[in-house]
Amino acid sequence: MPPPLQQTRFQRLILSSGLQLREWAGNPWRRLSLQLMVLLSSFSIGGALGSISGTLARLDPLSALICVLTIEIAARIRGPLLRQPGQELTVGLIDMARIGLLYGLLLDGFKLL
Repeated sequence: MPPPLQQTRFQRLILSSGLQLREWAGNPWRRLSLQLMVLLSSFSIGGALGSISGTLARLDPLSALICVLTIEIAARIRGPLLRQPGQELTVGLIDMARIGLLYGLLLDGFKLL
């Protein structure tokens, strides 16, 4: 069995970034601004996905399947995260991403009608 690999400084930095983000978002206004950024980013991604698949008209079923799977996986991840203490920020960010993606897709779907 090979010896375990040594962690680099970059790997330690990546592992500690989640804790640093949680500490930074301890302030309610920072938490709200972070959630708003995730909401608006996922909204624009949802709009872009809807526009691209709508104009190509070839990948509609595949892109719809990918979006539904993404939203469903996020919904299923949410349950176990709620049972773990200290995961409120992660659950909030996942919820905002789901809402933004869904609203972006719905708005673009109404534009294409």
